[in-house]
Amino acid sequence: MADERSALREFLEFHQSAYFAVSYGLTDEQARSTPSVSALSIGGLIKHATGMQRSWMARVAAAPDAPPKDTRPFEQIASEFADQHVMRPDETLDGLLRAFREQNAATLRLAETADLDAAVPVPQDIPWFPKDQKAWSVRWVILHVINELARHAGHADIIRETIDGATMYELIAGLEGWEIQGWVQPWKGGARSS
Repeated sequence: MADERSALREFLEFHQSAYFAVSYGLTDEQARSTPSVSALSIGGLIKHATGMQRSWMARVAAAPDAPPKDTRPFEQIASEFADQHVMRPDETLDGLLRAFREQNAATLRLAETADLDAAVPVPQDIPWFPKDQKAWSVRWVILHVINELARHAGHADIIRETIDGATMYELIAGLEGWEIQGWVQPWKGGARSS
């Protein structure tokens, strides 16, 4: 990485790729399942990572102005936000990954072209945003998106391991068509060899 923009883009792309690995080989039912005490599922996390990027990138694209105001009632916005964390019965893992891939590309394009110093207005009408902060830079927003992608990929790792014992190194290898010497893919009915 020769410069800051390249570093931001590479870290974005790296953390985006984790969701393809963690969902590798899952059925829709497995992607929808919530095997821990949490209500999180891998499908829900992919859906949330898509929506989170879409929301932040709309703000980046509009900077230094605010994006068009959402005029729907707050309850409807909050309901949509809650739905963003759930893989509904009518959704497929394939469809969620397709939407995620498209949003990833849009996010990377903005990371390559947006003015990193441009001010992104902080919404003052949404309760979870700070009221004492008027704007963040595009740079800060991209770093925040990287942080969110990494945090939720970690949640997905735990959920995946709970579903079938598969871990990220094995999943990345499987996704890329590699076998790890001395390991059997547990999600295919095997067990780790010693």
